[in-house]
Formats: sequence, C-alpha cells, structure tokens
Amino acid sequence: MKRAKLNNDKITALYCRLSKDDGTNNESMSISTQKTMLIDYAKCNGFLNCQFYVDDGISGTTFEREGLQAMLVEVEKGNIGTIIVKDMSRLGRNYVQMGMLREQLRRANVRLIAVNEGVDTGSGFDDDFLPFRDVINEYYAKDISKKIKSTFKAKGESGKHVASSPPYGYLKDSEDKNQWVIDEVAAPIVRRIFRMTLEGYGPYQIATQFTAEHIPIPAYHQAQLGVGLWQNREIKYPYKWTSSTIAHILQKHEYLGHTVNFKTRKHFKDKKSHYVDKDQWLIFEDTHAPIIDQETFDNVQRIRGQVKRYPDGWGEAHPLTGLMYCADCGGKMYVHRVNNGKRVPMYVCGNYAKQPVGTLCQSAHRIKADHVMEIATKTIREVVKYANFDKERFAEEIQSHIEDRQTVDFTEQKKRMVVCEKRIGELEMLIAKIYEDNALGKLSDKRYTMLYNQYEGEQEQLQSELDSYKTEQAQYENDRKSAARFLKLVERYSNAEEMSTVMLNEFVEKIVVHERDRKGSADTTQKIEIYFTLSGNTYRRLWRRKSRHPKNWKKCGRKRQERTDCTKII
Repeated sequence: MKRAKLNNDKITALYCRLSKDDGTNNESMSISTQKTMLIDYAKCNGFLNCQFYVDDGISGTTFEREGLQAMLVEVEKGNIGTIIVKDMSRLGRNYVQMGMLREQLRRANVRLIAVNEGVDTGSGFDDDFLPFRDVINEYYAKDISKKIKSTFKAKGESGKHVASSPPYGYLKDSEDKNQWVIDEVAAPIVRRIFRMTLEGYGPYQIATQFTAEHIPIPAYHQAQLGVGLWQNREIKYPYKWTSSTIAHILQKHEYLGHTVNFKTRKHFKDKKSHYVDKDQWLIFEDTHAPIIDQETFDNVQRIRGQVKRYPDGWGEAHPLTGLMYCADCGGKMYVHRVNNGKRVPMYVCGNYAKQPVGTLCQSAHRIKADHVMEIATKTIREVVKYANFDKERFAEEIQSHIEDRQTVDFTEQKKRMVVCEKRIGELEMLIAKIYEDNALGKLSDKRYTMLYNQYEGEQEQLQSELDSYKTEQAQYENDRKSAARFLKLVERYSNAEEMSTVMLNEFVEKIVVHERDRKGSADTTQKIEIYFTLSGNTYRRLWRRKSRHPKNWKKCGRKRQERTDCTKII
C-alpha cells in the first residue's frame, strides 16, 4: 500500500464525539478513551502538531456542533492537513451531509483517517464502501431514536409525565419523581397572571409589571432550584419578562391538574421540537393538584380568543375589549377614543375600516363604551338580584332553557348506541372472515371487494351515527356543568357593590352590537345583545337603547329625551 506523505506543517485535528444515545457509561465510547486512542495513533504514525476538537453529549445526526464547526473553520482557512477520528460515525450519522463533508475535505486537500475502520483518504485508494457505511450509521441513529420514542410513548400512554421538567409552578415530588407538587413560590405568580388577565391586562402589560417588580422569570427561578433546562446556561436578564412567556403560561392545561403528553414531536435528525395539533395530544385529567380552577381557565381562554388587548396609547385596555362583536359580520369590535379633548371611548367594527372601507362590513356599528358598560352593569345586577330573591326559581328557569334545547330522548338514544356498537363489532368480525376466505381461495377477489366495501360502508355509517350521539350527550353534560358554574358565580357576587372587570368577564361571554335603526342619527334606537357565560347561549337578554338626545337638541329647541330600555328573556 502506498504510504501517504505526512504534512506536519499543518494541524493534525483529532476529533472526538459522544452523544447521549451512545451512553456516558460506555467506556469504549467515552471521550477519554477516544482521546487516548487518537493520540496514541498519531504518535505511532508520526503525526505532529496535534489538536483536539471535542463534542460531548451531541448527536451525530446534526452537524451544528461547536467542536465540528470550529474544526471546519480551520479547514476553510487551510490550517488543517489531517483529521483523525475513531470511526466515521464520530464525524456524523447523516449520510447526505457526510458525503458533502468528505467532498469539502477533498477540495481542501485534507487527509481523513478513521482508525477502527481502516479508512485513509491519503492512501491513494478509494473506499467504495464509505457511502454504504454512512447509510448504516444513519440507520443506527434512526433505530435508536425509534426505540427511545417507543419507550416514551409507552410511558406517556400510561398517564405518566414525559416532560423532562415540570412547568413553572410545579416541582417534582422528592419521594416520587413521576408526581408533581405545587411550588409554593411560583404558584401564586401563576394565579396572579390569570387573575390580571381577567382584570383586563394583556400579556405585555403583565410582563411589564412583573419586570418592574423584579420577579424572577421562570427559567431563572427553576435554575436557582436546580431544575429545568437552564441550569447550566447563562441567563442575561433574570428579571425581564416577555409577553410570550405570559401567553404560554395562560395556555397550559397542566395548571388544571391534568397531564398533557405528546404536545411536541422531534425528528431524529434535527432534534428540534415541533408543536403538533391539539387533537394529537393525550390528556389525563386530575393527576396532580391544580393551581387554576376550570372556570377561571375557560374564562381566560374565551376573553383572550385572538383579540389584541393592548392599550390604545391613552391608558389601560378597556374592560369590554374581547367581548364586543358586530351583529352583521360577526367580526370583533375594537375601542377607539375620540381625540376631541374628552377622549370618549367608542367601539367600532374592526372589519368596517379594512380596505376597501365598507367591503367586509357595510357599517361601523359605532357605540359608546360607557353606554354598553352601563347596560351590562344594570343587567348583571338585575340577574344577581333576581337570583337572590328566588334562587330555586332562577335555577329552574336556567334548567328549563337547557331542557328546551335538548329535544332528543337520551333513553332511546342510549339503546340505539348499544345496537350500533354491537353491529360495528359484528362487521369487524365479518371483514376478518372474508379476508381469511379470500386468502385461502374460498372467496373470489371480485366477491371479496364487493362484500368488503359493503361492510366497511355500513360500519362507517354506524360509527358516524354513534359519534353524533356521543357529541350530543357531551354537549348536554357541558350545558349542565355550565349552568351549575353560573349559579355559583351568581352566588359569589350576590353582595358585590361595584362592577369589576373580573366580574364582567366572568358573567359575560360576548356582547353583540347592531347598527342604529337610523344610521348616522344620534336620536334613534340601537340594539345590543348580552350573552351570559352559559354553554350554548341558553340565557341572554335583549336590550334596546334610545339616545338621550340629538347632538344639537338645544339649538333646535327640542326637549331632552330620556333613554328607554326594554328587556326580554330569550
């Protein structure tokens, strides 16, 4: 074999890598073992000017490694003449990028040696098996990834937490690492975030307030406790909260006491987490102590619902923000303060002003926020007063609305569900039987296809019917729970003297604003609908409000008109 000429004028790079998948307890793969092997090889073969490049705990499927990239920088500068590794898998386990890397080294006239595999690009002989070796190395990484995923999947499907660390507000139980306990320092901060959201504050405002109060951010708090992903990483701004941090906390179902698994997914090559759709999550309810109750969580999700809750430059966000909707286009309404020295808050349809103006909605549906607040306050007080006067009748009235919406006889429906489930099982057995008969030659392919399509079609129809029954029953149960929560809400605020933003957001689901009966007129009737937080809008009030007076009532000599309200329970 031709002996390659040594180039000791340049650096001899000794590259070592160990990933977590290789196992830190494997002495044959450890960094120290690799270093000893490489330096011994270099000395025995006359290589001088040796320099180590190391990546410890990093997968070979990614090439974004600090040690590797530092070595390649020196390659580009022409400072490295030879690279020695234990085997080719230490350089990487991605066959496409490995091919590109070898081509880069060839063009830079860098000699590559893999000690255990006898690879030496300076020998003058091409190793045609190298590409296949790269494929095998990548397959190994993929196989290991599958095994790890299957382990996590089995753990996650059993209801155990698969997250490496609990979310902010929880800690792992010292006696059982699979259980979470409430962090008594962080949990009040989480509750305060939800409470401030109910009070009308947006994520940016909450983050600004926490930053001013010098409250440690979740990453810094967990790092101080020796948990989380930031234990060994520098945190430059330990007290600077961001709106994204607040928003993520407000979305976590874990604060309800639930275990939520498989929210993200990783690819074995890039190792990056990617969020998946909520219907792919696996949720186990009541697995640990809750920090937030269901009612508070649901109200927060509702009032945030894609609505920007930022101040408009003249102060705090208005309490009605997130509740106002246009009756014609269904779009959200946003507050504007008329800059005439009085700064009167007015709500207008967000779709009206979108270019070209009047295309998405033909009218602005403009209404004063103070008028809506006055009506909403009066309505809520009347509801509370009525409930306190005759609680039993009030509860019966709400239950009656729920019963009126439910026209299906659940007794008959449940009997039908049993029939559907039984028939679906029978069809599954028939499909298996005809498959076996077809495989044994007892049933022709044509006959098999016809029967299979017939059975599968009937099965799909029955399953669809079964799903619709389950949806109706789930909706009915949700209505009943919603009614119970509403009754508790009324009882809680029975002695409230003032209308707070929290009270408004807990009582009102949405407020629908209609256009004035005479568009552009100050002396006309404008209708608004107030929907309470009862599932399915089963209880609402309809209000008609007449303007107090025309804008120029003094000049025209007309008498001041009092507003008129009329209510109707629907």
